[in-house]
Amino acid sequence: MASELDKVAVTKAYARWAPIYDLVFGAVFDRGRKASIAAAERIGGRILEVGVGTGLSLPDYARTNRLTGVDLSAPMLRKAKERAAAFRLSNVEALAVMDAQRLGFQDGAFDVVVAQYVITAVPDPEATLDEFVRVLRPGGEIILVNHLGAEGGPRAAFERAFAPVARRLGWRPEFRWERLGRWAAAHGGVCLAERRPMPPLGHFSLIRFAKLSGSSAEVAGAIARIGERPIRADISGPQRAEYPLGMGGKVP
Repeated sequence: MASELDKVAVTKAYARWAPIYDLVFGAVFDRGRKASIAAAERIGGRILEVGVGTGLSLPDYARTNRLTGVDLSAPMLRKAKERAAAFRLSNVEALAVMDAQRLGFQDGAFDVVVAQYVITAVPDPEATLDEFVRVLRPGGEIILVNHLGAEGGPRAAFERAFAPVARRLGWRPEFRWERLGRWAAAHGGVCLAERRPMPPLGHFSLIRFAKLSGSSAEVAGAIARIGERPIRADISGPQRAEYPLGMGGKVP
């Protein structure tokens, strides 16, 4: 579609951002980073961070986790490698240039896939999410933090007007929750574990999807286990209940 992003344009945009990314976005995205790390560490193990960028998150993970980071932008990734070396992050197993839609990992290789501020900046979000599910083990989680477009009102109108400019900068401001909901319902192998607006104004959201293995008993057990594990992070906002998608459930 003409309104979608182009991979070459995204790569060029983030090459331009690389020298100043930490300065411009470090503080702005800090709460979302901390929230996604807290969510990922509830499961722990092998964590894949897609769109690792300059590696701002890497030092904040517990050293007991094994981290792999990928990014489409080689200039951003060079900074991530420098950061990993500076902090002596021996738990970082690999940092590689990679397309999020074509991840070079085996099925079920990771316990958690984290994508911070990524899903609205890829050319094909649905194909990207399919890849996240593929490399995730059953019972693992996809952790997203992202701006989601307003459903209506003045902010929605502004986002639509700003969209052509934003695409040249590498993202979609008008990307709405319903697109994620439609993907999950069509996929059928995931359930929504949490959808939470992030403070201060709720323009960003933390979203967790759990990968299910298929049987009714396993689906029910996965949802129950998700509900038993509270998130502890320096954030506020209500925790959302679990809704199985593609199995008779619905998105609130």
